[in-house]
Amino acid sequence: MKTKTRPRTAKKIEAREHPASYRISGDDYPFTVRPLAAEEGGGYLIEFPDLPGCVSDGETVEEAIANGIDAKQEWLAVAKEQARQIPEPGGQLSGKWVQRVPRSVHARLVERAEREGVSLNTLVVSLIAEGLGKKR
Repeated sequence: MKTKTRPRTAKKIEAREHPASYRISGDDYPFTVRPLAAEEGGGYLIEFPDLPGCVSDGETVEEAIANGIDAKQEWLAVAKEQARQIPEPGGQLSGKWVQRVPRSVHARLVERAEREGVSLNTLVVSLIAEGLGKKR
């Protein structure tokens, strides 16, 4: 008895709609891939958070990953040539994260930040820190 399976291409297209983190088997350096907006040139961007400035892109996710692997190898080679310290893979969190919120929440946060005379980022960091500091 044959069962219907979803075509692999449909799954790949779905995965491309959102930024995603990946690791390649046997490679300890994680990377993220995200779509680039049309004004950024389109395609996909790959970034290695543990290797500052190590980025590449491609027309497809697969091409971005292949280009990113080349960029990572070049980054590591240059670091060795220059006797720079090479960061441990997965050892650093960038401190950066992107969060989507409903428009109504965004509007309320912007309004409160303006009222308090701070940037939206400062307000959100303060609210998170305050929330993390509360006892459960």
